[in-house]
Amino acid sequence: MRFCFIIEEQYKNEPMPLVIADQIAQWGHEVDLLEPNHQATDLSNMANQGYDAYVLKTISGGPGMSILEAAESLGITTVNNSRAIRMARDKAVSIAVARAYGFPVPQTYFVAHESLLSKLPPEIYPLVIKPCDGSSCQGIYHLESPDDLATIDFAANDYRFLLAQRYAENPGFDIKLYVTGTEVYAVVKKSPLHPDVQEGLIPVKPEWRKLALGIGKAFGLDIYGIDVVDTPQGPIILDINDFPSFGLVPRAVARISEYILHAATRAESRQLAKIERQKRRASKFIASQAANPSAANHDDNLIHIQS
Repeated sequence: MRFCFIIEEQYKNEPMPLVIADQIAQWGHEVDLLEPNHQATDLSNMANQGYDAYVLKTISGGPGMSILEAAESLGITTVNNSRAIRMARDKAVSIAVARAYGFPVPQTYFVAHESLLSKLPPEIYPLVIKPCDGSSCQGIYHLESPDDLATIDFAANDYRFLLAQRYAENPGFDIKLYVTGTEVYAVVKKSPLHPDVQEGLIPVKPEWRKLALGIGKAFGLDIYGIDVVDTPQGPIILDINDFPSFGLVPRAVARISEYILHAATRAESRQLAKIERQKRRASKFIASQAANPSAANHDDNLIHIQS
């Protein structure tokens, strides 16, 4: 099989997703790396490249999304798909979508400018402030009361919009649920709010698994992660990530690589089945016309209107 990995500038010198591309190549498949920040992409020739799938790990607003969407428009398989990535990348959208599907999320306000934080109702405190397009746990703050707003230097961060979420009481650590297809792994992870915890793989509770797979189905994600905390009311979703690092997951590189191959093979099988169905329909139509020649000439009795 043949794959195109779109490598954006931020991930050029990081393990993920280059280790996945390398693994798939080691298994005997053809892999090309496309760096949209350093090369021009011939969109008019995409259909002739013969790729079975495009793979993208992107940043918010990265150039790879345009290329991924162009590939999708031609019917080429993509991992993840662009719509799912956009929903996950914009945290305001992801919270709204998760809420619409009935998933547990904190009470959340969208804030177009930091000055509007002072207008939030006092009863929402304590709260967590985070950027709508943030990544890698950057720009996250915990505020106990409105007085804490004066302690944050928002000018130091280059973020357009913010989210203000009610802080969810928890046992003092964040849980990252990593998913490839239907496989779910749980990891205790450090975070800006819980920087001193001991990280490690933990057993997946049934309710965590159900929550993680439900998010994947609702968003249309294939390779993803969700940040949750356990509360007295059950797990609550804090964030959704497309194509995370899968840190501490055993055999992570092999698992992700296997899933990408599976996704491409599955898409190829669907495409072949579609072509076969079209051939059968065409054969039936031709046979019916041959058996009933008068039907083939039925348009002789039609009135043709020309402009």
